Amino acid sequence: MAERSTAAVDVADNSGDEPLTAQADQSTADGVATNRERDTDTDEAQGSGGTEGSEKASPPELHSGHKLARRYRLEECVTRLDGFSSWRAVDEKLRRAVGVHLLPADHSRARSVLAAARSSALLGDPRFVQVLDAVEEDNVVYVVHEWLPDATELTTLLSAGPLEPYDGYQMVSQIAAAMAAAHREGLAHLRLNPNAVLRTSSGQWRIRGLAVNAALRGISSDTPQRTDTESIGALLYAALTQRWPYENDAYGLSGLPKDIGPIAPDQVRAGVHRGLSELSMRALVNDGATASRHESACTTPEELVKAISEMPRIRPPEPAFTAPPEYQRTTYQQGTYGRQAPHPNATQPIAAPPPPLQSRTGRALKWAVSALLIAALGLGSWQLADALMDQGNKSDETNQTQTTDGDDNSPKKPAAGKPIAIQEAHDFDPYGSDGSEYPDDVPKAYDGDPKSYWQTSYYEGANLGNLKSGVGLILDLGKSQQVGNVTVSFMGSTSVELRTASGDDGVMPTSFESYSKVAEGSGTTVTLKPDKDLNSRYLLVWLTELPIQADDGKWRGRVMDIKVTS
Repeated sequence: MAERSTAAVDVADNSGDEPLTAQADQSTADGVATNRERDTDTDEAQGSGGTEGSEKASPPELHSGHKLARRYRLEECVTRLDGFSSWRAVDEKLRRAVGVHLLPADHSRARSVLAAARSSALLGDPRFVQVLDAVEEDNVVYVVHEWLPDATELTTLLSAGPLEPYDGYQMVSQIAAAMAAAHREGLAHLRLNPNAVLRTSSGQWRIRGLAVNAALRGISSDTPQRTDTESIGALLYAALTQRWPYENDAYGLSGLPKDIGPIAPDQVRAGVHRGLSELSMRALVNDGATASRHESACTTPEELVKAISEMPRIRPPEPAFTAPPEYQRTTYQQGTYGRQAPHPNATQPIAAPPPPLQSRTGRALKWAVSALLIAALGLGSWQLADALMDQGNKSDETNQTQTTDGDDNSPKKPAAGKPIAIQEAHDFDPYGSDGSEYPDDVPKAYDGDPKSYWQTSYYEGANLGNLKSGVGLILDLGKSQQVGNVTVSFMGSTSVELRTASGDDGVMPTSFESYSKVAEGSGTTVTLKPDKDLNSRYLLVWLTELPIQADDGKWRGRVMDIKVTS
């Protein structure tokens, strides 16, 4: 029994098939718990390559509760099509939901599916739904992949309406960058449609079925990069207009009117972002036909990524301000506490104001009150003048004392912090497998250029994928000096700690335990000020929580500038 088999790579297998570049489809159930997969095989609607003929081999006769490798318990069959089946299952060893594709070992595509799954598993890019296992045993071939219970298909998102420009920009940026990375490794998708694109609860976009679903359906293409680029253009078109950019309806979206040719999204729906509309048409090649006003077509994901980078960046919308409700006075504040409530619609009498003091006694009382107010004002003015004069005398005495005193005992104001030059810096990754985090880029963290930066490796979560407590940079100030502030500028909100080495023997400590925390903070620009006086030569800037970077959709830290002052 094989527990794991993803380590082996057999892309050019013995079946004689061409190396496949795969793609995700809704009918392969790549793991969205709330969205059952739909079997809509619409190659014509998407404009991608065709499929092989229907297979005669029947899918394995399995049922709910069946276990594979004494580990994966099948729960629900979500697809049974073309000789294979897809299931929602449970990994009983790790106690998590997974997805499983099953097909007979003698199926004509079985070897291709195994090779594609192993190639996809080795890519290891977190922007794709990961292949966890690929096994052949007991005359069955099965592929195990992630199941994302918190993710939502683009199909479901579009059923509620088009995406906002910022969401569409984020989607096309992340999808294009992910596919460019896949094509650099020789992997394609070929059925990149709204069912293959997922948005997680954290806002990250992920792609499912890379190098597996194309193998399951026997899809190939002579121009895989162009096919995937056109698919990304179709996704953006649908996100902007809630229409499918071909004549046929597909994925719950209405197609375009027949015989009118390619029309830009901003001509289909009012209010569409002009730059995104043009970008979708440049990617949506349509056999070379684009609207005349557009620039040259993008035929590869790399060209599409470059075109996106040249666009003005679309900012997220400002949060809507909700006015607080009007202040409601209570019955107690209105002065009716303990009184009988008036009957509704009843006219309430208005109490007449008290008559003025017109009698002789009243006039005398008014004069008495006026005299008391005048006396109080006079007394208060005299006391205030006396206090000011007394304070002035004390000030003169103080000045005379400071002038005539030969020894300057007056308190000195602390001098403004002076810059401390960073003599040298080193990347610090004590818990990593190779102990290194882009050492050649370390000088960019303190070169004073805001456009350059040092970055960490990418991780599968803000907390560095639970692999380590942090990574960072060790700053060498040349000698032990008094440190007042350390200001760090990041690309994206980042949590950071300032740690210092105890003692100064001229040798840089290389273990994490040699550094103690003296300050911490988070944000894009963080000023770290130690709680007490600090004299040190070696400082550790330790990153503990990383942001998602917009250009590649990965969790990684980027330090743009570090300044140290006394």
